[in-house]
Amino acid sequence: MIGLGVLAGAFVIGLPVAVIYLLVGQSALRTQIAALERKLYQLTADTKQTSQSQVAVSEPTGKNGKPPKAAAKVKTIPTASAATVLASRQAEAKAAVAGNPKEPVTPSGPSLFDRLFAWLSENWFYAVSALSLALAGLFLVQYGMENGMLPPAARVASALAFGLGLIGAGEYIRRRFGEAEDSATEYLPSVFAGAGLVSLFGAVLSAQMLYGLIGGTTGMIGMIVVAGIAMVLGWFYGPLLAAIGVIGAFCAPMVLGGSDSDPTPLFAYFAVVAFVGLGVDTMRRWAWISGLTLVLAYVMGTMLFGGDRALTGAYQVYLISLVVMAVLIPARAIMPDHAGSMLSEWAIRLNGATRPIFPVLLAWAAMAASCILLVLTSGAGDAEFWLVLIALAGLSAAVIVWSLRATALQDLALIPLGSLVAAIGLQSGWSGARFVIDGAGETSIDVRFPLAATIIVAIAMALSALAAWRSLSKGGAPVIWALVAAMFAPLVAMVLEMGWVPANILGVYPWALHAAVMAAFMVFWAERFARADGPDDRLRMSFFVLSALASISFALVMILSSAALTVALAVIVVAAAALDRKFDLYPMTIFIAAGVVTLGYRLVADPGLGWATGSASIFELVMAYGGVLAAMIAGLWLLRGKVRQTATVMVDSAAWSVGGIFVSLILFRIIDASVGGQRP
Repeated sequence: MIGLGVLAGAFVIGLPVAVIYLLVGQSALRTQIAALERKLYQLTADTKQTSQSQVAVSEPTGKNGKPPKAAAKVKTIPTASAATVLASRQAEAKAAVAGNPKEPVTPSGPSLFDRLFAWLSENWFYAVSALSLALAGLFLVQYGMENGMLPPAARVASALAFGLGLIGAGEYIRRRFGEAEDSATEYLPSVFAGAGLVSLFGAVLSAQMLYGLIGGTTGMIGMIVVAGIAMVLGWFYGPLLAAIGVIGAFCAPMVLGGSDSDPTPLFAYFAVVAFVGLGVDTMRRWAWISGLTLVLAYVMGTMLFGGDRALTGAYQVYLISLVVMAVLIPARAIMPDHAGSMLSEWAIRLNGATRPIFPVLLAWAAMAASCILLVLTSGAGDAEFWLVLIALAGLSAAVIVWSLRATALQDLALIPLGSLVAAIGLQSGWSGARFVIDGAGETSIDVRFPLAATIIVAIAMALSALAAWRSLSKGGAPVIWALVAAMFAPLVAMVLEMGWVPANILGVYPWALHAAVMAAFMVFWAERFARADGPDDRLRMSFFVLSALASISFALVMILSSAALTVALAVIVVAAAALDRKFDLYPMTIFIAAGVVTLGYRLVADPGLGWATGSASIFELVMAYGGVLAAMIAGLWLLRGKVRQTATVMVDSAAWSVGGIFVSLILFRIIDASVGGQRP
């Protein structure tokens, strides 16, 4: 049995070596043929150059028919061959890219997949050889474990030695023979070194996960060391090595098989491999290596998670690390500097925006994938929900700060901000409490975290403050950032009110106090923007004034009765008209229009005419309908002389309509009382 095992191991290791040997011989023949073709082409080019390269320029003859003293001269004009021109242009392009690695390269010609399939169809044997060698190193560990041929330490040492040997062989070939496309050893250094990296990753992983020979800290140090080796080799070798190393490292856990130990360290392992792939690309600008790395990172991490609640926390941290690496590593800085067009600008063809550079697209893809997956895991439990909430808030804050220099990432903040609102909305009914039904069928509330809504509102206000700071900073799109700052916190409060109903836990007045504090918060920022913009530009200030008015309305809805609430909303509409008259705030038209529509709904539908003709007292009726009529008349007076056609028409229509309804209701109450109707 041992003999068969040795024979099988020799076969696994010897087969790829034999294939490589045959490939070297074939490559030598290909090189000779290529050399002959170049010679033939050079001879043809020389022949054409001989017949066309010299142009005789003769001087005019003298009077006696003889040439003048200055004899006729023949000027030789060298003509460069097509091959020389093409080579010089390629050299200039390579020098330009090497001199400025952050300069985006505009793709041209066939697509990425076309080039990939074309390369594989011609060089498939290199891919097969790399796969065979990589599997050979991993099978050393797997076969030894299944058959017990060697002790665990010896199996890991064999895999390490095999990997280092392959890397050494690849480096020897690269230094001795080179890796150019016209050399006999084309792609061979990458094949050997890439397979060696996979073997090293597999050895460290098996030492920690399968055999427990090293602890988590030592295992992470080992993976970081291997990752450093991979990045250094990737900077010197071609993209084939990076692809082999990334694919092999991600697939190594599948080849090695599972174990009874905790699989959580695999998330750290996959994160290190993703760091390697992105790190190689940031120096060499092989965009498809970053794309391949992130696709495999998300696929393998999600497969490892598999919906297991015990792994939810580790999976969420893993998703956060991926998006942070996708943004920072291509920039090679803590503060990214992505320039050019934003994705939203290019999507709507705004101001002739061009296609964003690849790092911007990479950041968008990673942010969208991580945020969607984080939101989907937010319902696993209380701890998982708060981790998602904090993570999305942190990503939002980071993008807001990053976009101060990376102007092409400004719209990226929409993803974590929107995901934060979605995560809160998906937790509808949670509200830090749960409903308990006892044996008698009575329902009670078991409060688990009464301050949940308060903390969420505080987080939303902090993000709004950060967006307001971003608008006041000297960056792009100040108006958009001011609009985001004014809208985000009230939007979160609205989602809480619709889904969580915090008043059931906190009480009506404490929850209304949250809205009042938010209104004061918006007034503070309105004053700051009024001071920053001056009297000639009130647009950004008006956003915060609108938000403050909406927050006040929100608070009044919760604490006032039907009639009082209707009158309060009418007073707020009048206040909006007064602010427009005082400070020339054209956006107040939006609030006035929305207020008129809301008042019409309350007067006609909810509580509406049924309330006015039924349970309402005559005092409540006069206060509600008469108060709104007076407010509309006051609004018309305030809007006189202002070019506010929409607001004026709506207020004028509301005044006539409410006046007619009010008179009709008074007449109805008089007639009803005269015929003996019972009224409150």
